[in-house]
Amino acid sequence: MKIFNALVMTSVWLVSINHSVAATRSFDLKSQVETYKLRYGLRDPNSKLVNNTGDGYGALYGVRNFRVVLHGVYYRGGANNVYNKNLKRKNTNPLQGGALTNLCEEGFKEAVYLYTTNYSSAPKEISCKITKTGEPNRLTYHQLSALGANNEEAHLKKIYSHIKGIVPGPIYDHCWNGWHASGYVAAITLRQFCGYSASEADAYWVRNTDGHESGMNSIRKKIRSFKPLPNLSISKTEQNLICP
Repeated sequence: MKIFNALVMTSVWLVSINHSVAATRSFDLKSQVETYKLRYGLRDPNSKLVNNTGDGYGALYGVRNFRVVLHGVYYRGGANNVYNKNLKRKNTNPLQGGALTNLCEEGFKEAVYLYTTNYSSAPKEISCKITKTGEPNRLTYHQLSALGANNEEAHLKKIYSHIKGIVPGPIYDHCWNGWHASGYVAAITLRQFCGYSASEADAYWVRNTDGHESGMNSIRKKIRSFKPLPNLSISKTEQNLICP
């Protein structure tokens, strides 16, 4: 029985690997980057497509302070709960179902909540059809803490999998407001994949807290002390495509 179970587990693992390899072979990073650059028109990592009250781009309603980090691959922001016109609730909550559906219909494959508060109440998976193409899509909603959790490598591995097409389609990382935790993951991502210096990444984080950087020296210290991981390097071609 043990041998049978081992064989079954090995078969499942091989099928999973084969699916990932097949997806990677058909993945076109350049096309994906160009699609979302044209759609969202975000040319730098500081501009917002959706503002602080959740307005600006109707197809993404339910998020806040939506910014690009890596073109076509990785976007960051907050969750629109306190300003939500459909269902207002406390700020300390994950994305609502409508926001997850909108991300799914925009072609996103994953969303990541950077805190734990009330995550258990959120949908973990959304199935939809992509609005622009009519193709079926499935978005998975994860929880992976960012601040004080030593999850830097886990976050970067997840983003790396989107760069490489192991998980094709963009990822959206969010905290509550789109300032502190999402900014931290974005800052170390720009250090890892785009060659940002400690000073550049720190300045980026400060600028995109929208004036709410006070008392956050521990985050800034972590950004400055971060060292890029050699096992997650990307090519110059990939860097030129995705880095803002």
